[in-house]
Amino acid sequence: MKPLTHFDSAGQAHMVDVGDKPATHRIAVARGRITMQPETLQRVQTGQAQKGDVIAVARIAAIQGAKRTSELIPLCHPIQITRIAVEFDVDADACAVECTARVETHGPTGVEMEALTAVQVGLLTIYDMCKAADRGMVIGEVRLLEKHGGRSGSFVAGDG
Repeated sequence: MKPLTHFDSAGQAHMVDVGDKPATHRIAVARGRITMQPETLQRVQTGQAQKGDVIAVARIAAIQGAKRTSELIPLCHPIQITRIAVEFDVDADACAVECTARVETHGPTGVEMEALTAVQVGLLTIYDMCKAADRGMVIGEVRLLEKHGGRSGSFVAGDG
């Protein structure tokens, strides 16, 4: 098992030094879902939620979340993001909305945390906009699907 990089030799938390790492094209894709009552999903799909177009607002929130990741996660580096793409897909059979975020940069450190944060913030925004109708919504299955670039190479999640 590889050592955890956010701890020094004395076991103290620290920000990883990326100063000597080469800048490469880095990509991360993450996904998660929020399940809800059928009536709530219908409101989301038709834009009939009290607070407006849920998906449009959640997309902007997800983008903002990716951009602010280093302010939320203490040991994340502030990075220059070159692209953020956020998609929402409705799974009517499961009464769920899936959020997928793809984040890219050209730099010395990856964007996995930014992609994961984008998904979480997008899904939390859906919850916030629909909670008056459905407080039982469940956010879950948030995970990194793939990562490319950097010294550790590529990672693609299995179906598990």
